[in-house]
Amino acid sequence: MRPIRAACLGTATLATLLACTPVAAAVTDTGSAQAGDKARTITVLAEVQQLTRFPVAPGSVSQGDQVVVRSDLFDEAHNKVGETHGSCTTTRGLPDEAEQCLVTYTLPGGQLTTQGVYFNYLDQGPFDSAITGGTEEYKKARGWVHSDTIATTPKVVRRFTIHLV
Repeated sequence: MRPIRAACLGTATLATLLACTPVAAAVTDTGSAQAGDKARTITVLAEVQQLTRFPVAPGSVSQGDQVVVRSDLFDEAHNKVGETHGSCTTTRGLPDEAEQCLVTYTLPGGQLTTQGVYFNYLDQGPFDSAITGGTEEYKKARGWVHSDTIATTPKVVRRFTIHLV
């Protein structure tokens, strides 16, 4: 097996990746202490700390490209409250890019896992992903995560609204 080497990112490629990746945030928790008790909403901001793209064909976005990312999560007072760890695989290249992503959120009280397909990152529009499971307080978690881009300069900032049902 050959080792995978990290590729250098061009400005356009990096901007595209940051536009589709969780980036900056605020923990606001409404609802019960136990995710399984009743509906609960958590809001966080995410800031990318590490992001690496492993392209199939350097210089373009192609089917099979891989992205690995780690972000810090923040509350409204910009206190760090957790992290995200994720990986995405490009399933459709440009011009209508699509990526299948798996992301784990580490939060006070446990972890949440999500999965979803994100389309056309260049427009930096909102996207949703399904909550597929969790640990500790979130062990029976179900619901979805909605992501909105709230800033693009000097870096991309995203707000994640976690809907537990």
